[in-house]
Amino acid sequence: MASSSLTKPHMRGLLAKRLRFHIVGAFFVPLGVAAFYKFAMAEPRKKAYADFYRTYDSIKDFEEMRKAGIFQSAK
Repeated sequence: MASSSLTKPHMRGLLAKRLRFHIVGAFFVPLGVAAFYKFAMAEPRKKAYADFYRTYDSIKDFEEMRKAGIFQSAK
């Protein structure tokens, strides 16, 4: 009597049903990770580089390093 109360597992179309779920996940998860990386890491980094080089004076930096004795050939 216990075996008659158990329902049969639904096997027909199981692969297609699981693939549909996983393909959607395989598309949206990397898309979300890429968007997170772009807006949380890449954009602030680009802004920090732009801010740094906006006021950067390479000649002044070179002169400071030369006075500190870093370069042996430039006196």
